[in-house]
Amino acid sequence: MGGNSHRTRFPCFFNMAKEYDYLLKVLLVGDSDVGKQEILSGLDDGSTESPFCSGSGTAHKTTTILLDGKRVKLQIWDTSGQGRFCTIIRSYSRGAQGIILVYDITNKWSFDGLNRWLKEVEEHAPGVPKVLVGNRLHLAFKRQVAAKQAELYASRNKMACFEISPLCDFNIRESFCELARMALHRNGMERIWRSNRVLSLQELCCRSICRRTNVYTIDNLPLPPSVKSYLRSYALTSSQCLNTVLNNSASIAKNLKCKTATSYHLKQNIRNGCIIS
Repeated sequence: MGGNSHRTRFPCFFNMAKEYDYLLKVLLVGDSDVGKQEILSGLDDGSTESPFCSGSGTAHKTTTILLDGKRVKLQIWDTSGQGRFCTIIRSYSRGAQGIILVYDITNKWSFDGLNRWLKEVEEHAPGVPKVLVGNRLHLAFKRQVAAKQAELYASRNKMACFEISPLCDFNIRESFCELARMALHRNGMERIWRSNRVLSLQELCCRSICRRTNVYTIDNLPLPPSVKSYLRSYALTSSQCLNTVLNNSASIAKNLKCKTATSYHLKQNIRNGCIIS
């Protein structure tokens, strides 16, 4: 696959056999000791073959995620992280729709080296959506890279940012889902199923809470401030939409009432022999 010079014309594939709806090629890049294999091993294997290591220094795995009711199959390639990365990225970046840059939150050197990886990625796969992943969150007591520092770096380079833990199975699938969403959105595929979007658990919870309370009593709920802020925004947006609907309904009802009254008076005048010209 690495030696294939044919560039895929369309970065998203639709499978008529319905084993999956879309296929995306994803690259894992980062230093050799940041735990990329840990991330791969924590994913469900979505292929008939086991993950394998090729002679070129890459490991490959496929997994399938559910994204808004659609099955997205990810073909994930892990580069070795060695100096020969430049050669590998030239071969394996062909047809890549997403890239995950991995660093170790307990190793500042792995974070400082991201600029080198990002430069290579931009040279060989320009414009491809990227997600920054800080691995080994379960070792946060040894942290050398602050979460805020990583968030600022990701924001400057237009990347999503996650801290994950393969040991606790925390945020791994979420990071891949976000990358898949970015890749499909970039290529205009998201609009195909947007009308059939499955509500997230967060949105369902917000809807349930706002149905039983109002925006003024949200502050009294025993919830974290960030959750309260989200609930207030959700409640205000929902109430504004509801008010618009109610105002439109009232306006329509008023117009209908006026038309009904006018029709009634016209009939009365005709019955009394008084025709209004």
